[in-house]
Amino acid sequence: MGRKWNNIKEKKAQKDKNTSRIYAKFGKEIYVAAKSGEPDPVSNQALRLTLERAKTYSVPNHIIDRAIEKAKGGGEENYDELRYEGFGPNGSMIIVDALTDNVNRTASDVRAAFGKNGGNMGVSGSVAYMFEHTAVFGVEDKSADDVLESLMEQEIDVKDVIDEDGLTIVYAEPDQFAQVQDALRASGVETFKVAEFEMLPQSDIELSAEDQETFEQLIDALEELEDVQNVFHNVDLK
Repeated sequence: MGRKWNNIKEKKAQKDKNTSRIYAKFGKEIYVAAKSGEPDPVSNQALRLTLERAKTYSVPNHIIDRAIEKAKGGGEENYDELRYEGFGPNGSMIIVDALTDNVNRTASDVRAAFGKNGGNMGVSGSVAYMFEHTAVFGVEDKSADDVLESLMEQEIDVKDVIDEDGLTIVYAEPDQFAQVQDALRASGVETFKVAEFEMLPQSDIELSAEDQETFEQLIDALEELEDVQNVFHNVDLK
C-alpha cells in the first residue's frame, strides 16, 4: 500500500500549504457535524471524529469554537453533501466531495473546473467503484510490528499496517475509526500525524510529464473551489 500512502502524503502536504483554505473547510465541516446532533463531541460521534481529524491539520481552537457556537445558536445555513466523479488525462479517475448551500452553483463550478482543465465529468458510480473508503492513521515513534501487536492484543483487526517515511501507517475500515484511534492511544500514541478518511484507489496509474502537469492543474482547480472539501484520485504523483 506504499503508493497509496504517497498520494495521501502529497495531498496532506498540499493542504498544509493552504492553511486558510483548509481551516475554512474544517470550519464548515465542524459546523455541519455539530448541527447534526448535540454540539458536544462526547455525545456526537460525527463531531468527535471531525475534531480528531482537524487536530492533525492544527486547526486553531478559535475556528473550532466559532463553528460549534454557530451550531449551538441555530445557524440558518444548511449544507448538502455531494459527490462528483470524473476523469482527467489518460484515464485518470477523480472523486470530488463537496458541502454546499447551493447545489446548482457547485455542480456548475465543478463541471467548469473539469472542462477547462483537460477533464470531464462522469455519471454517479462511474469512478467510485474503483476506490475503497478507508480510515488511515499515521503515527511516529512506533514500529509497524509494535502497532500490529498492540492492536491484536486488543482484538482489533485492521486492513494493513506498514512502516514508511518515518511513520507507521494503519489502514482500517471506516467504521473502525474511533475504535482504532482509541486502541492506538491505549498503546501509548499521544499525537497523530494522520487521522483521516480516504477514498483509496484499488490501483494507481502513472502519467507522462505532460499529462501529469495537466492533471495537477485540474486537481488544483477543483481544490480551489469554495464548496469542495476533498479530492481523491488514482494517479501516482511523482
